[in-house]
Amino acid sequence: MSADEQRKLAAIMFTDMVGYSALSQRDEKLAQELLEEHRRLLREIFPRFNGTEIKTIGDAFLVEFGSALEAAQCAIEIQRTLAKRDADATADRQIQVRIGIHIGDVVHRGGDVYGDGVNIASRIEPLADPGGICVSMDVERQIRNAVQTRFEKLAPTELKNISVAMDLFRIVLPWEKQPAFTTRSRTTAEARSNKGMWIAAALILFLIIGIGWWWWTTLTHKKPASPVPESNQPQNIPEKSIAVLPFENLSSDKENAYFADGMQDEILTRLSKIADLKVISRRSTQQYQSKPGNLREIAKQLGVAHILEGSVQKSADSVRVNLQLIKAANDSHLWADTFDRKLTDLFSVESEVAKAVAEQLRAKLSGQEEQVIAAKPTDNPEAYDAYLRGLAYILKTGTTPANALGAQKYLREAVRLDPKFAVAWAQLSYVEALGYLTTALQPTLALREEARQAAENALTLQPNLGEALLAKGSYHYFCLKDYDSAVRYFEQARQVLPNSSQIPERLAYVTRRRGEWDKSESYFNEAERLDPHNVFLLTQHAFSYINLRRFPEALRRLDQVLNITPDDVDTLVTKAAIAQAEGDLARAATILAPLHPNADAASELETQVYQAILERRPAPMIARLKEILVKPDPALGYINGELRFFLGWAQEVAGDHAAARESWQQARSELERFLKEQQENYPIERGPLDGPGSIEFLARVAAGTGEPDRAIAALQKLLSIPYASQMASNVPLTPALLRLDPMFDPLRNDPRFQKLCESPATK
Repeated sequence: MSADEQRKLAAIMFTDMVGYSALSQRDEKLAQELLEEHRRLLREIFPRFNGTEIKTIGDAFLVEFGSALEAAQCAIEIQRTLAKRDADATADRQIQVRIGIHIGDVVHRGGDVYGDGVNIASRIEPLADPGGICVSMDVERQIRNAVQTRFEKLAPTELKNISVAMDLFRIVLPWEKQPAFTTRSRTTAEARSNKGMWIAAALILFLIIGIGWWWWTTLTHKKPASPVPESNQPQNIPEKSIAVLPFENLSSDKENAYFADGMQDEILTRLSKIADLKVISRRSTQQYQSKPGNLREIAKQLGVAHILEGSVQKSADSVRVNLQLIKAANDSHLWADTFDRKLTDLFSVESEVAKAVAEQLRAKLSGQEEQVIAAKPTDNPEAYDAYLRGLAYILKTGTTPANALGAQKYLREAVRLDPKFAVAWAQLSYVEALGYLTTALQPTLALREEARQAAENALTLQPNLGEALLAKGSYHYFCLKDYDSAVRYFEQARQVLPNSSQIPERLAYVTRRRGEWDKSESYFNEAERLDPHNVFLLTQHAFSYINLRRFPEALRRLDQVLNITPDDVDTLVTKAAIAQAEGDLARAATILAPLHPNADAASELETQVYQAILERRPAPMIARLKEILVKPDPALGYINGELRFFLGWAQEVAGDHAAARESWQQARSELERFLKEQQENYPIERGPLDGPGSIEFLARVAAGTGEPDRAIAALQKLLSIPYASQMASNVPLTPALLRLDPMFDPLRNDPRFQKLCESPATK
């Protein structure tokens, strides 16, 4: 240590002014005024507890104390002072700060301070609530018996650049019993005069819940970008594990890319049927290049020891396939071969490759597995070519109408050319069942029946074909919502598809719909082990955490998605919805500000409208919605009605009751017509996942129509259970949203409601 350095044990406090950056963009003069007042107030408090201001970083302070007790007492006094100040301030002039405290070794050098004590405190501060204090376990141990307050333990938290998860605590402040904002309460007479309008709005909410239930499960895959290394990759990589990277298309005709994709998937499929191997799903490997240079890093990201890469060259009726198996740890080539075959003899290549890889990895094959690997799916090369073309559309990212129609067209051609082509029937059933669910295909009864018949054909031809069992289970899940039958078929498929991530993934969704949250979590983890870079899977896992109000875990999954698909708008909007649920409107505003969604991005647009409603500044979004709805896009169907509902809600918050009534009447007309036309295809579910949406609907109706007892009883129930809301990114009601949402203004003065606002929801 140099002469100008000093090492010592110290308590470090970080503070940060909430919402300053967003306020600066809206009103720079006001932001600067509040910043200066904030600095003056805090600087008056620091010396009273022997705090030494080390530096200011924009709207943040770094302060050193001689003891954890002095730091905590100072933090409590800061929040007490600001709470008193904000009690008489309008919403736009309030000052809130987050505070984080840790005690540890620090080094003074050149007028600044460094070390773990500083680093950890800086990571803890963002985890505090606005107006709250978060401390490390080291601080809590030293002050638990010295301050007149209680502590609430948070879930073990992984802090950035800190190797070990830490136990953190929230200091529960006495004045937190009061709502986090003040608002002008309406009188009973006012509430009665608008009762009809609340009923109209509630009817629209009911219609949205009725026809929008499936939106939550719409399987729209996101297009992955180049992968980014993640810090939480598996450490124990099994030796008998492999990922098959995309094959390079060396054909002079670039339209033959479908053939290279199909060959890769067919070889991967055969390998995945070997129970003694761990085989990574194609959805996690398709984002990589055919011959990347960083194989060791890719293998680490995917959690495998070996990589299979290759190329395919197709010319007329001949095919050349070059393959090499690589041990990633030392980049050594374990096996390589070149296959020159006619299209009529191509199937043997896939079988030979699977056997060669299994032999090199010393994977044991059962007699049944050998038969499955060697099985020839069809004797008709034209049918197989059509199948590969259809498979290429299935493998594309995005359940779009174009992809669904392309897959359906070629798979229909494959089974027309060879009616005994079982796996083609299975894939056709899957495409049509998924198209029925997501409306990527016309969701008619005829389509549903075709999906059923295709699955039956596949099972009749090959009763033990894993793809056929998976297709039949998917039909029962996607089309009939017959979860018992779906689970039965999925479990049968597991026996013959041991490396299929789709099976535990769908079991995760089914058990979630049944309210079996622990089982669902286990299935999600199993699916992610086989498909670690599947952004849709990661997103759905995040939604489960959101339903459970386990927001830190949800954010970690969403950050994994952003590592794979940087700047993905859907993911950013979901993070904003979580910030809303946590009461951090400033953070939500910062995320949403750069986004300018159109009507076809309904979730993003509605989350922005909800933000404006929660902020009670709806004017800009009213103008935006009016602009969109001047010429509504007929192709958006019920979404236009949803947007009109949100327009009416924003107008109601703005005080324009007549305009709100008109918007809601239009919304009701549009949504009722759509529901009537589509009621066969969009049944209302009442399960543990979606069913509580009706309770939320009841709570909102009762609050607006002067029935506080019914409203509060419904809210008490909602806060005690996990569920998927229909309001914004499926985020359930939280105490923070109760404090902010204008629909609950009539309940503000009820002590029972105030108690709900102060108590954390069950997690």
